Order: sequence, then C-alpha cells, then structure tokens
Amino acid sequence: MNFSNYEDIKIGEIIDGFSIEITREIIQNFAEASLDFNPLHWDDRFMKETSFGKTKFKGIISHGMLTFSLITRIMTDWLLPRGGIHRRLETNWINPIYPGDRITIQGKVFDKKKTRKSQWVLIKIEVKNQEKQVVGTGEAMAEFPIFKE
Repeated sequence: MNFSNYEDIKIGEIIDGFSIEITREIIQNFAEASLDFNPLHWDDRFMKETSFGKTKFKGIISHGMLTFSLITRIMTDWLLPRGGIHRRLETNWINPIYPGDRITIQGKVFDKKKTRKSQWVLIKIEVKNQEKQVVGTGEAMAEFPIFKE
C-alpha cells in the first residue's frame, strides 16, 4: 500500500514559497542560533573597508545557510502533507542578500523516478530578490516511500 500522492505530482508543477524581508534582526538571530559571527554578517565597518578577492559588497550580507534553512522550510511545508520527505538540497549563491532585501523562493518539479524501494521527485529551486534578480539556485530531492503491507 502506498500512502503518498506521488502519482498526483506532475513534472512542471510549481512550489510557491513565501516571500520574506531579510532584516538585520533576522540576520542577528540566525548568527546567534548558528554561532556564525563572521563579520560579513554583522560588522558594517569591516564590510566597507574590506574586499574579498575581486568582490566588494555594499554592506553586510545574510548567511547563505539562513536562505538554505528557508528553502528547507518551504520544501518541508510542501512535502509533508503529500507524504514526502526532504532528502537532499544543493545550493549555489549567485548574488548577496542584504538587509532590507525581500526574497521569494520557488521550486519546480523537473523529474520523477521510481526505484525498487522508493519514489523520488527532483526539484529546481530559485531564490529571487525584490528586483526579480536571481540570488540563489538549487536542486532538491524528495522521497515518497513505498509502504508495503
């Protein structure tokens, strides 16, 4: 017996996430929770006086893992009611996220696979800021276990 609705998921299906403004408070709270106090995320003076190789930021930036956690939340919210389990997420950060940026995360099912023991859904992830600029991309994998009596 199969308790998931894997069969109802279609290639091309869109997973709409929420939109959230990334504030200094959110960045600070994430730094405290993750113990990541890299000056990239909290020290304005450091960010104005420092360049990173060929990169120069216009101020502090959000943690990549903060966005990673928001993607995970969206995936879990979409998967759990359908009987799916979030198994993997790979991300690529293209542009920085600054305090005051509003990001929107969206997924799109691009493949489905069945194996002898389970069923899998592959999802492309895209993160955009308020200017519709892509700030991150990724690929997620979800499992829809096959339950046997």
